[in-house]
Amino acid sequence: MPPLPLEASDPLSIPGRSRREPKMLVMRRGDAWEERRCRLRGLQLRVQDLGLGYQSEEIVLFKYCSGSCLLNITNHDLTLSLLVRQAQLINPSREKIVTDPCCRPTRFADVTFLDTTNRWQTVEKLCAAECSCIG
Repeated sequence: MPPLPLEASDPLSIPGRSRREPKMLVMRRGDAWEERRCRLRGLQLRVQDLGLGYQSEEIVLFKYCSGSCLLNITNHDLTLSLLVRQAQLINPSREKIVTDPCCRPTRFADVTFLDTTNRWQTVEKLCAAECSCIG
């Protein structure tokens, strides 16, 4: 008696797959998911702690983008990730290959503050103003 054909949903019907269950990340749209998603965040810092060489006693709100973009993964990302894991992608320059969308600023804001010599200073594009999943 010939073997029964494998269903498309059977992991063995896909070349290179084993009977092990694939690791799946389950995310619910709740408070925990909201905390991890790509979004604008803020941190209060002294101007002199920004690392840009300004001397000021003022504190500014440094805004940046952080979080997950797992819900924005495309077929390109999935295939690229597989090729990297299987070492099928030749990368002679050893550049970092990004295989997932990144949470990045899509718009920036300037920050103005008073320095220790009582002069107003403006740092262009210092803070993120909007964030999105890029890639």
